[in-house]
Amino acid sequence: MKRLAAALVAASVLAAPVFAQAPADPVAAAIADTTRPPDDVARDAARKPAVLLAFADVKPGMAVVDWVPGGGYFTRLFADVVGDEGKVYAWVPAELKDKYDLGKNAEAIAIQHRNVLAVIEPMLATTSIRDADIVWTSQNYHDLHTKGFGDVDTLAFNKQVFDMLKPGGYYIVVDHRAAEGAPVDVAESLHRIDPAIVKREVEAAGFVFDSESVALANPADDHTLNVFDEKVRGHTDQFVYKFKKPAS
Repeated sequence: MKRLAAALVAASVLAAPVFAQAPADPVAAAIADTTRPPDDVARDAARKPAVLLAFADVKPGMAVVDWVPGGGYFTRLFADVVGDEGKVYAWVPAELKDKYDLGKNAEAIAIQHRNVLAVIEPMLATTSIRDADIVWTSQNYHDLHTKGFGDVDTLAFNKQVFDMLKPGGYYIVVDHRAAEGAPVDVAESLHRIDPAIVKREVEAAGFVFDSESVALANPADDHTLNVFDEKVRGHTDQFVYKFKKPAS
């Protein structure tokens, strides 16, 4: 009888359904990474990385390009999300590598994260990056229209981005919003840009507008102020646009 009871217990255990543990949300895990620099963590409330990375649809195994990554805030998050099977390109124009230590910062992040590669190339060179899933730029697009960046040919630049993406890939542009109808030269004076200008320029390169996130919108922002003015610094009205490279 004891043997029969034991056999029945064993059979019930074997027959019990096995529930696999759900994988952790890679974006949430990246934000919770205890190795993130304290300065990065302090910026989370303003930058809303959980919402933005979900909007960009960053996933493990992807190839993500971070154009002008600055101090590497988003670069580090991308590296955590895409994981060992993915790749992150910290893409810095060679002409700007010494500006604000952009090149040095990109190379330092690449040393810290084995899935990050610092790519320092001339602004409009034929890039070595190909088949990326996402090209991302945060608070930099307006600089294409400034003297500091050399008043770049934006059509050529956006076509370069187009070429480095795989069909169906996404181009994410985050920037400070200028007043509707503001001329492009406010990029120099205010470090802002009218989103309509960005949309027109990016679509001219073959991209299709996909969607917009209002996560960083702030209607209370005075769009006539320089973004570094203490009245608005860190609280500007920002737009987040997603463009898609057609699948065919």
